[in-house]
Amino acid sequence: MTSIGERAFHDCTGLKSVTIPDSVTSIGEWAFRGCSGLETIIIPNSMTSIGVSAFAGCTGLKSITIPDSVTSIEKSAFRGCSNLESISLPESVTSIGEWAFEGCTGLKNIIIPDSVTSIGGWAFEGCSNLESISLPDSVTSIGDCAFKGCSGLSSITISASVTKIDWSVFSGCDRSLVIHTTEGSTAHEYAKKNGIKVELTD
Repeated sequence: MTSIGERAFHDCTGLKSVTIPDSVTSIGEWAFRGCSGLETIIIPNSMTSIGVSAFAGCTGLKSITIPDSVTSIEKSAFRGCSNLESISLPESVTSIGEWAFEGCTGLKNIIIPDSVTSIGGWAFEGCSNLESISLPDSVTSIGDCAFKGCSGLSSITISASVTKIDWSVFSGCDRSLVIHTTEGSTAHEYAKKNGIKVELTD
C-alpha cells in the first residue's frame, strides 16, 4: 500500500489508534476527518504529503509528530482538533496552509521551524490557549486572520523578514498582546497602525 485514499476512514468515530506502514507516501483529503475517537497515530518517514482536512475534527487527538519527509501542512489538516496540545513540525515543512490548526483550542505551544516561509490565512484562528509564538526569520508572509481569536496570546516575535501581514491577523486577541520586532519593520508599522503594543528588539 502506497497511499490512503480520500475519505478512507471519514467519520470512523470508534477508531482509536492507527499505525501507517513505511510504504505509504500520502494521505488523501478527508482521510481521517471526523474520527473523534482517534487518540494516537504514527506517521512514517516515507510520508511526503498530508491531504486537505486529513485529520480535521479528530477531537481525541492530543499529540502528533510530523516526520522530516513532509514539506507542507495542507489546508484544514488539523482543523477542529480541540484536544491537540502540542505538535512538532520538522525542518522540511515550508508552509502552513489556511485553517491548518483553526479551532485547536487545546494547543498551548508550537515550534515553527526555520524552513517555514508562509503562514496561511486563519491558520491558528481560535487557538485560545496559545500563549506565545516565535516566527523564524524564514517567514515572509502572514495570511488573513492567521491568529484571529487567539485570546490567550500575549507575545509574538516577528522578524524584519516578514514583508506582508494581511488584515485582521490579530483580531480578537487580548489587549495585552505584545509584538516583538525591529524598528521600522513591517510588523512594527502594522502594530502602530492597529494599536498593538510593541517591544523593539535589536
